[in-house]
Amino acid sequence: MSTDRPTRVMLAYQGQHRRRRRDSNRPDARPSTGRNPAAARGSARVPGELVVLVPAHNEAEGISESVTALLRQSYQPDLVVVVADNCQDATASLATRAGARVYTTRQNQHKKAGALNQALARLLPELKADDYVMVVDADSVLDPDFLNHAVARLSADRRLGAVGGVFRGSSGSGFVGHLQRNEYMRYARDVTRLNGKCLVVTGTAAVFRAGTLMEVSAARLSGRLPAGDGAGGVYDTTVLTEDNEMTFALRHLGYTVLSPKECSLVTEVMTTWGDLWKQRLRWKRGAVENCLQYGLTRVTWPYWGRQLVTFLGVLVTFVYLGSLVYSVVVARGVHIQPFWLAITGIFVVERVVTIRYRGWKYMIAAATMYELTLDLFLQFVHAKAYADAILRRERNW
Repeated sequence: MSTDRPTRVMLAYQGQHRRRRRDSNRPDARPSTGRNPAAARGSARVPGELVVLVPAHNEAEGISESVTALLRQSYQPDLVVVVADNCQDATASLATRAGARVYTTRQNQHKKAGALNQALARLLPELKADDYVMVVDADSVLDPDFLNHAVARLSADRRLGAVGGVFRGSSGSGFVGHLQRNEYMRYARDVTRLNGKCLVVTGTAAVFRAGTLMEVSAARLSGRLPAGDGAGGVYDTTVLTEDNEMTFALRHLGYTVLSPKECSLVTEVMTTWGDLWKQRLRWKRGAVENCLQYGLTRVTWPYWGRQLVTFLGVLVTFVYLGSLVYSVVVARGVHIQPFWLAITGIFVVERVVTIRYRGWKYMIAAATMYELTLDLFLQFVHAKAYADAILRRERNW
């Protein structure tokens, strides 16, 4: 297999590509390929080239750590490319210093999706169908065995369209960061209990076969999938949540998606309530608009069902809050009703049980219902997202 194939397409990165090998003194090293044999377990095929794309916009603060984590994987990528998109800081120079190649986008106005489309337009024509492409956020740090398990899964199942990650929240950011870490832990628990089955391969990190991405691009050009701006790129540049839409696209082409518990990573948490509001509003409105974009199909009906449950949850929340206001203002006191008391009890039990993997201290704290802060916050986010989507208000990213 030629080791300079990725380099021929990435001319803008400069410098000769070389395969990065692990220390040959390690007992599991294979000097001939630098790959972990466990990655090909369950498949007779030899794993192909692996190129990692890291879309980054002004990510100087964390890009070095992200690149370093990629280069220290037990299954090492052949090429790590930081896609520097309209950066006004030291992202590019720090990425180069950390060991990555840098591709600078040209007049991109379509955020992350547009940046990836530019890089993939150069990369995919030079890759074989059985090569691999990983897309990982610049604020994500992979655990060492992520790629080893991801490639093993893809090698063993031809109908697996993408392998995503199970993420933990980064440290810091005070109370709002703590709430997000609890939330992400619960998400990881749910995915693990479902043996990796997930509704969305999140944008934090995902690995695809190159051939799968080629098929997605061709399907957009042919009209089998929404084409967005009509350019036929791999990603739809007109949506707010490109990872959610990509999951829809893969599943409509007959692929499955998976987020195995072994594919773990740390991702950045929002540092303020304002940033969290903007992030979750984009996520929620994007998910709603993706459902509207694809309509009701054999693939999307569970997502529509999820939206219905969320919408009903918003209604219940506002009825609950309204009843409290009525009791205080009109009835001159709070009267405990058995129905709401039962609902509260169920909520407390759910909070305690689902946080147990973080330890008994977190379980005791959860029983105080302090996490209602985030739950109520998210209900207001959902209400705003539904209103914005229905009224077709201008979208802000």
